[in-house]
Amino acid sequence: MRLVPFAVFGLMAALLSRTGLEVFFGIGYYVLVVILGLVILMVFYMIIVAVIGKENPFKFLKAIKEPQLLAFSTASSAAVMSLSMKTADEKLGVSSNISDFVIPVGATINMDGTAIFQCATTIFMAQAYGVELTIVNILLITVTVVAASIGTPAIPGGGVIILATVLESAGIPAGGLVIIIGIDRILEMFRTTVNVTGDLTACLIFNRFYGKKTSTKIEQ
Repeated sequence: MRLVPFAVFGLMAALLSRTGLEVFFGIGYYVLVVILGLVILMVFYMIIVAVIGKENPFKFLKAIKEPQLLAFSTASSAAVMSLSMKTADEKLGVSSNISDFVIPVGATINMDGTAIFQCATTIFMAQAYGVELTIVNILLITVTVVAASIGTPAIPGGGVIILATVLESAGIPAGGLVIIIGIDRILEMFRTTVNVTGDLTACLIFNRFYGKKTSTKIEQ
């Protein structure tokens, strides 16, 4: 563990010798693009809550703030599952049969925030290394990333591990991820929050069509 900082410094020095300092100037833009994509996805969830779930999006966000805060602090969907199920049952009025099924499955395969992060990172790394991507390449990468995100572990750092495989399959050197690792924790906190919000949104929608008719509305 004491040698890790020196190893990371060596990797970054080798990367900079090939790509130049410009890659660091693009990191700020990259972070903004990822966060903007996550915000757009969150807005899409709120539209689903309002249009299909027939609920007030602001009351929905207020009801799920505890799982969101825990997801933001732990950056792990698996760590939030028990609280998400409790919130779905007690504050969203979701049937326990639905929440007990949807949330564990969602924590494994519902990685929309992670998919956005991986797509943006792949394109960023391609630009940093000067790899030309055609529209067909971008579509193939998108399909690959969505499929790979389904198998991403619901643990901190799981998205980067899967991303290395995606980069190699696209012909992009995975060594550039050493730059992303430095800021990945911050981005992972945001995308885990979005993933958990998506799981609870799915619970609300499933309960809308398949839940008990006596289920209550969102707690005021």
